[in-house]
Amino acid sequence: MRTRTAALPTQLIPVPLHHTRLRERGFNQATELARRIGRELGIEIGLRCARRHRATQPQSLLSPTARRLNLRHAFSVQDTALAQHVAIVDDVMTTGHTGNELAKVLKQAGVQRVEVWVIARAG
Repeated sequence: MRTRTAALPTQLIPVPLHHTRLRERGFNQATELARRIGRELGIEIGLRCARRHRATQPQSLLSPTARRLNLRHAFSVQDTALAQHVAIVDDVMTTGHTGNELAKVLKQAGVQRVEVWVIARAG
């Protein structure tokens, strides 16, 4: 068993859904995961830190190249009270484009270290 020596992030940021998708679904699975993880590890959850301001097609229906293009400029930072070390929380990672795009905007907003935490890796 490997012992974790790195410090935990001080803030969890769930991958945001566009408001129309959130209304259709009724919940954001990444938010639900972040709440549970945050409670268990004692980490703050930044529910309003990031926003998906552009409705994107479901990534599962797209090729790897189309996935990258689908997410370009889809996210923005809403809250400037970001921690220096954050973890993006999502349910499934396939190509990693969602996490990369959100990490890019978080780093542009001044976050020093971004991790991506997922429950499953599709492959």
